[in-house]
Amino acid sequence: MSYKEKYEEWLQSPVIDEDTKAELRAVASDEDELYDRFYTQLEFGTAGLRGVIGAGENRMNVYTVRRATQGLANYIKGLNREAMGVAIAYDSRHMSPEFADTAALCLAANGIKAYVFETLRPTPELSFAVRYLKCTAGINITASHNPPEYNGYKVYWEDGAQITPPHDSGIMDAVKAIESYEECLTTDKEEAVKAGLYQVIGKDIDDPYIAEVRKQVKNPDAIKKYGKDLKIVYTPFHGTGLVPVTRVLQELGFENVYVVPEQAQPDGDFPTVAYPNPEDKAAFKLALDLAAEKDADLVLATDPDADRLGVYVKDRDGVYQVLTGNMSGCLLAEYTISQIKEKQGLPEDGALIKSIVSSNMADAIAKYYGIELIETLTGFKYIGLEILKMEETGKGQYLFGFEESYGCLIGTYARDKDAVVATMALCEAAAYYKDQGKNLWDVMLEMYERYGYYYEDVVSVTMKGADGIAKIGSIMEELRKAVPEEVGGKKVLRFRDFKTDTDKDMVTGETKTTGFPASNVLYFDFADGEWLCVRPSGTEPKIKLYIGVNGTSIEDARERAEIFKEKAALLLSE
Repeated sequence: MSYKEKYEEWLQSPVIDEDTKAELRAVASDEDELYDRFYTQLEFGTAGLRGVIGAGENRMNVYTVRRATQGLANYIKGLNREAMGVAIAYDSRHMSPEFADTAALCLAANGIKAYVFETLRPTPELSFAVRYLKCTAGINITASHNPPEYNGYKVYWEDGAQITPPHDSGIMDAVKAIESYEECLTTDKEEAVKAGLYQVIGKDIDDPYIAEVRKQVKNPDAIKKYGKDLKIVYTPFHGTGLVPVTRVLQELGFENVYVVPEQAQPDGDFPTVAYPNPEDKAAFKLALDLAAEKDADLVLATDPDADRLGVYVKDRDGVYQVLTGNMSGCLLAEYTISQIKEKQGLPEDGALIKSIVSSNMADAIAKYYGIELIETLTGFKYIGLEILKMEETGKGQYLFGFEESYGCLIGTYARDKDAVVATMALCEAAAYYKDQGKNLWDVMLEMYERYGYYYEDVVSVTMKGADGIAKIGSIMEELRKAVPEEVGGKKVLRFRDFKTDTDKDMVTGETKTTGFPASNVLYFDFADGEWLCVRPSGTEPKIKLYIGVNGTSIEDARERAEIFKEKAALLLSE
């Protein structure tokens, strides 16, 4: 069926409401717009749905959300898990409450109980709620750090992690099997409540969640001693982090927490930032201005769904130094693991987990403490999967896990990255090291001296629309078919293609399997521990190029990374 035929089908459908049809008629003369809305269905992938809000098959709307939920319901019913229920959370984005209710009422119409948060909540609390309520699944309505016009739909399984094999493919197949929106069930909200199939949750989950976060504190005495002295600037970027972050810091005794007033309240327009992403230095302007005014020690920002944390720390010269996701992840890994060792001793089978695009400093930390280093594919759900394996087999003990994209998890109460616990731990670490006469930048410098001057960077190229998707696919396939022998003047020593499960020694020609699940990722190793990874983004219309180097100093590492990044970026234009 052509995109125009699909467009007409929506206009004629008795299921589609009149406001949606009016929106579609208003763009009838714009061929490019119609094509983009209908050339494909918004794909339910391994991360669920994510797209621009609007009318059409390639948009986030109540119909695409209901279709995804009907597929999930069919899969749950196929496993006879209806009685366990599904937890649903949502963030501050446009249409998030409406999409949450759309999903809940579809589940109710299928005889599956929905536990729906009363107001917006952070992603990690949804992960916790799934486990706490013993649900079979969870749904999170969020587009994380995407621009304001986006929203998304993530599915979690009973372990609290986002879906992984076999459930991801099973749910995707169930969604694809739905041929018409008329197959998607819904019901009246009042009737669902009366039937006990729609239950509002809130404080009954908040309190145990915060209690679990607080259990991760390693040095309460340090907080008691310095919590009243440390000055902390915090911004939730108009998202979900304000209440849980300020609550846990206040309860622990951090008395000087200054929230950026212009960014405190939830707002789906994200009016003070071009991009509500803690990776974006420009988004920190208001926070850094407030930090200068208050002479803050730390500047912290959580993204809209509060699963990722951005950090600036003040050095001895009063300069605010930015910590990348790799830097903050390694700093928190160092603090967490060192304190477990100091307080109770490290388990013989302890493990530090990182994604393949994260810093090799993690490898050095694991080696220093004599623990296992586990690598996973990109996506925190794979770290959650490793935790699940440890629990099921009784082999291995999770100590810490992180991704370069500013996300980590301390403890196992949740199975997704948690910026609430990361914020708490970083403030705690600042208090602990202050007792030793150090600030967090001092600690970061000590880590470079001990482990090596690792530095990483990312090139992201946006390629929107159908042409962009095709271009990204073409780049990946060309690199796959004609593996470059060198990149930026550096000889490739090892090449891994995670889609074809190929791990090739480029010097000897020996080939083996990667040992990882299939994923559209290409990875190149060079001499001196340098590396390059190329992959399409799983959440945005981008292709990403990650690089890592190990220098002789911070300046040397950054300079080498910049040169390498510029040369490697040519791969995306060839």
